Amino acid sequence: MTQPIRPHRNFYGRLKGKTLKKSQKAYLDEDLAALSPGPVGWDENPERQPLDLNTLFGGRRVWLEIGFGGGEHLVHQAQANPEIGIIGAEPYINGVAMLLGKIRRAGVSNLAVHPGDARDLMDVLPDGAIDRAFLLYPDPWPKARHHRRRFVTPEHLDPLHRVLAPGAILRVATDIPDYVRQTLEQVPKAGFAWLAERREDWRAPWEDWLSTRYEQKALREGRVPHYLTFRRL
Repeated sequence: MTQPIRPHRNFYGRLKGKTLKKSQKAYLDEDLAALSPGPVGWDENPERQPLDLNTLFGGRRVWLEIGFGGGEHLVHQAQANPEIGIIGAEPYINGVAMLLGKIRRAGVSNLAVHPGDARDLMDVLPDGAIDRAFLLYPDPWPKARHHRRRFVTPEHLDPLHRVLAPGAILRVATDIPDYVRQTLEQVPKAGFAWLAERREDWRAPWEDWLSTRYEQKALREGRVPHYLTFRRL
């Protein structure tokens, strides 16, 4: 069997911000390894063997949050849906540390955390394994020459389509009008149907929504959130 060739992937976002607090360093040292979804990295899984999600979550249905920021929405969903297993992917280590603190305080046990690029995670997720995915306030990359770095491009959407089950839901939240434009152009091309039928379907938040700190900042600055819902065909 031929071993997969590691792709060259540029990563443009931040990996680390302000100096971590002592407590946050402790969370990373003490909690992160136990929350791993399994061997994701190329060094530990060069053959790109699929993750065993049945063992990881005890047969639960599985959701995925891509770029969970500070983790408040991820923990909220885990608390509200104990019958679901949820994987969060986030390369920004400060955000990962914030999430680990929230997990400790909430006491949830149905979460797994990949502290890295979502593309590496999607490499090893089984086909059709995910029943719902969240892309909430992704990096907008506002300059036109950087739009190819956005998540809503074939490089990300094609593997996302593969790992989502037929009929699975993809939620996208953003306050950037041009990100809305690109999302509505690219996501349907990748095999998704936009479910909006009226204005309220993209202007009103989902019933189980928890407003994130990124959204609160957008609202303070006068930007309008959009809530886009798609179904994987």
